[in-house]
Parts: sequence; C-alpha cells; structure tokens
Amino acid sequence: MNKTLKATLLGLVVLVIGLGSFAGGFVTGHLMPISIPGLEQAPAISAPPTASTEQQSATPQDMQTLFGPFWEAWNLVHENYVDQPVDDVALMRGAISGMMGALGDQHSSYMDPEDFKQANSSLEGEYEGIGAYVDTTTEYLTVTSPIPGSPAEKVGLLPGDAIVAIDGEDMTGINAELVRLKVLGPAGSTVHLSIMRDGEDHPLEFDIVRAKITIESASGKMLDNGIAYIQVTTFGSRTTSELVATLTDLMAQNPKGIVLDLRNNGGGYLQTAVEVASQFIGDGVVLYEQYGDGTRNTYDVIPGGMATDAKLPMVVLINEGSASASEIVAGALQDTSRAKLVGTVSYGKGSVQNWIPLSGENGAVRITIAKWLTPKERTIHKQGLTPDFPMEFTNEDRQAEKDPQLDEAVRVLMEMIGQ
Repeated sequence: MNKTLKATLLGLVVLVIGLGSFAGGFVTGHLMPISIPGLEQAPAISAPPTASTEQQSATPQDMQTLFGPFWEAWNLVHENYVDQPVDDVALMRGAISGMMGALGDQHSSYMDPEDFKQANSSLEGEYEGIGAYVDTTTEYLTVTSPIPGSPAEKVGLLPGDAIVAIDGEDMTGINAELVRLKVLGPAGSTVHLSIMRDGEDHPLEFDIVRAKITIESASGKMLDNGIAYIQVTTFGSRTTSELVATLTDLMAQNPKGIVLDLRNNGGGYLQTAVEVASQFIGDGVVLYEQYGDGTRNTYDVIPGGMATDAKLPMVVLINEGSASASEIVAGALQDTSRAKLVGTVSYGKGSVQNWIPLSGENGAVRITIAKWLTPKERTIHKQGLTPDFPMEFTNEDRQAEKDPQLDEAVRVLMEMIGQ
C-alpha cells in the first residue's frame, strides 16, 4: 500500500473522529495452523501483525493503542485475503460506514460520492430518476404520487404502489431510504421495478427509463371560495424564491384564507425552513436547536413576510410523510397560533444532521448534532406533530381522486372565516 493512500485513509479517519465520537472497534484473534490428513498442510498463519512503523507514526500518539486493532485488521486483509489486490478505497469507505453505523443513530450515516451527489441534487430542484414522490417510512418504499409528465406517470405507477424488487433484487428488509437511492440513476438508463399493488395477486413489472426531473418546490393556485392553496414539496435552495413568487401572485388576488400543503415533504435545509415560516409569522421564535451539552441556538422569525396578518386564517396540511423541515414550519405555525393543522401525525424527525463532505471527493458523513424544539419547546423527534383536526387519506381516496384532507382544510378555513 503506497504512502499516499495510507495518508489519505488516516486523514479521513481522523477527520471523522474530530466530528463525532469514535464508537466502535475491530476484534482480532490468533489464527492457528491447520493440518488435514491426506492434504498438503496449509501454510501457517502467524499472529496478526502489529501496525507498521509507518502506520504508527502516521497515527496520532494518543490514538496509537486505540487504532492498533484497526491497522492489524487492515494488514491481515492485505496479507491473507484470497482475492488480491483488494480495493483499498472500498475498504476505507466501508470502515467509515461501519463507524457511523456503530453510533446506533438511524440518521447518522455515510454516503458514497455518487449517493451524496444525488441527495444534494434533489434539493436543488432537479435530479435524475423516475419522477415520483415516495414514502420512506413504510416496510417497502411506497409511491405517494408520480410527478406529472414523469417516466413514473407515463408507465402507470400509482399512489400506494410498493417497490418490492429492483432489477430482480429483493428489497425485503432493506431500509426504504437505501431503496430510494437505488431507484435513482443516470438519465437514459433503465430500471426494472417489481411493484405490489392493492388488489393484485402478483407483483406488476415495470421497465422505466430514467430522466432528468425538474420540479417546482413551491407552487400554488386559487381554490373556490377565495382560498389560496400553496404546496411546498421540499426545502431546497430555490424554495424561498419560488414561494415568494407564488405568494406575490396569490396575495394580489386577496385570498380569504390560506392552505399550506406540507404532506409528503421530507424536509431539506434548516435555513429554508426558517425563511418559509417567516413568510407567515410576523415575529417571535421559529425553533430552538438543542445540543447535548444543554446549550441551544434560537432561530427567530425573519421580518418582512408576505402573509403574516393574523386576520388571514391559515391551515397547514401534514401527514406521516411530513418530516424534518416540514415539522419545523408546521410546529412553529401551530405553536404561535398562526395556523391549525389538518391531517395525520407527522413523521417525527426532529434531530439535526450535518452533511460534512470528506476530503478527496470521497462522499460525506451525516452526523446528528442536535435536536429541534418548537417555539413552545415541544420535542418533535420520534413524536411528531398531532393535527388539530385529524383526517385520514386512504389509498381508496387516492384511486377515486378524492382528497378528504384538503376538503377538511377548506371546511376548517370557512369556519374560521365565518362562512
């Protein structure tokens, strides 16, 4: 193994340790010689080699004992693994992935370079894939709605479709977020999905040619009865400007009330969440960011929002797919009495993760650093937000093209207006 690679590996390991506690290690043992009658005696394998002088000198003095087993395991693989040469970059990334998994936190993880690129591109308002909103909280990755005009819609995917296999690989027991990343891929490539659909006895098979998907993260329209409907699908870099443009158009029509739809919005950037909430709240706190040592950051409303008048009634739609930044906004609007919530209990993802890129374009680690609290200091994490007006939205409703949650939101607004 060359010096440059060793230095790169150590640099990456030390960088991650500097960002979060090292919570795992490797266990080594002694391998004994094996003799099988009738066969040539297998070569003896001696006790695991200790770290080389070069490895020890590259490891910080106070961590040499801790990292001794790591380097032993590294050297054993290079000296004894049957298929040589091994992929050192894959080993390095695997070690980082294992370390993040050892934290025992489902939201702290490692992304390889391609997955990190795809995850960030979706927040920029475009990505390459099949074009469908999905639910990652279910046993199988489930389609909540195909994006109009997308490859998913063109082949006939429907809300409620569960992805049980990808390119013939069974997805049973695979984390739905990882399944989502498998569905993504370069435009022009084909992915084969096996779909379980209610009412069907056997999986349905679809070949879908991926495409570049461009979506609006904030859009709106006027409903009957003078209600302004605004949908925010993610909290990305374009969301605030798109929301301001939407509000400019809708507020000019003097709406009697506002419905903000955050259903199946999995979140995004924290700063964008503050900016979105500030369009509807005149002053006060949007959220608190609570750290493990008891300290906290306070995120206040940004003055100058376009729809902050308390006389303009407001309802927010949430469901089990509303997570993270969506819950920040909905929680702030509920706690400040700016809006009522309609729908089902939200996902409950109220912890703070930082994606920290690793050097050399080796992907990134996501580390949980804090938890979010609403303005009334309610905990979102693993609890979610409870609607003021509970209302289910079933697969039967979707197939019948009904939206009882939106209907309930309009009903509540009309009551608030006094009509």
